[in-house]
Amino acid sequence: MTDGGTVPGADAADPDVFRAAVARLPAGVGVVALRWRGVDQAITASSVASVSLDPPLVLFCVHVDARLREALDDVELWTLSVLGDQQAHVAHWLASPGRPAFGQLDRVPHVRAPRSGAAWVEGAAAWFECRTAAVHPAGDHDVVVGTVLEARQGHPSTGGLVHLRGRTRGLA
Repeated sequence: MTDGGTVPGADAADPDVFRAAVARLPAGVGVVALRWRGVDQAITASSVASVSLDPPLVLFCVHVDARLREALDDVELWTLSVLGDQQAHVAHWLASPGRPAFGQLDRVPHVRAPRSGAAWVEGAAAWFECRTAAVHPAGDHDVVVGTVLEARQGHPSTGGLVHLRGRTRGLA
């Protein structure tokens, strides 16, 4: 109960209606990766945003039960690869439930970021290497804010990948 005598979320939108409506909001697609206990961990993230230019900050959202979320309690450096218009297969693989804990990136061409050693997906539209600045609980997800330590751009002709209505779509 809150001080006003109401139950938190009691007047919130129906979850199924909310899911259908929010699916109409185009979202950029990226891969968040880190090295934890000597093993690559990576997820597809469609809740990614630029937060601030000064200091440079980005954010992503991660499910509270995700392996990568657990790793963030131990590891402060991570990467974000903004996927290009031809990389839907990467997004699908790293979003697939039940993928192995080891060797997740064996089928994803990548290079190592300079500070963290975490993966940057080759061919992406942009890359960021970040240090966690804050983690905010938000329902069944946590919002992770990172200070950008390094930013790079991909080839000028690389488009972006967006998630819309349950599908990934390339924008050239």
